[in-house]
Amino acid sequence: MDLPRPRRVTDVDALKALAHPLRVSLLDHLLALGPRTASECAEAVGSSASNCSWHLRQLAKAGFVERAEAGDGRERPWRATSVGYDVGAFDDDPEVRAQQDALLALGINEENRLVQRFVDRQHDLPREWLDAAAMHSYAVTVTPEELTGLLGRIDDLLRPYIVPVRQDAPEGALPVHVGLRAFPR
Repeated sequence: MDLPRPRRVTDVDALKALAHPLRVSLLDHLLALGPRTASECAEAVGSSASNCSWHLRQLAKAGFVERAEAGDGRERPWRATSVGYDVGAFDDDPEVRAQQDALLALGINEENRLVQRFVDRQHDLPREWLDAAAMHSYAVTVTPEELTGLLGRIDDLLRPYIVPVRQDAPEGALPVHVGLRAFPR
């Protein structure tokens, strides 16, 4: 099965458009939950609807989001234009590398925000979700080629379940954050 891949972002202008804390949060929210209005996004990311609307328009100019159809004719929701994004290999161009570094730092901050939100709200979750949740850390000994292969296999396992791809989620399924970092110690 050939599943959609994340958008590879290597253009410095697209990286600049994305490298903003609120824009990273907005795009991650749309990727995790599907189409949402600026008001719905604002509540989720802790900002105002007008501020979110402005930043969503900036993301749209860079091709990361677009307007989705609304069934009721009221405010139209926004949706992500791809199933995710990645910044590719670290670039040799200092300007591109600076934007990649900024975006990676924002991604780490967003992941930490999500982990903290989980920790803060864990008491509100049903026991089955607490039992299923996990935060593992592994130290592995691999070559660069082995690491590339391992990460590829992990991606192949997860890709059918990512929110923009999965159409057959059973009742009781919820969006779940899975974060993965792999780098030499």
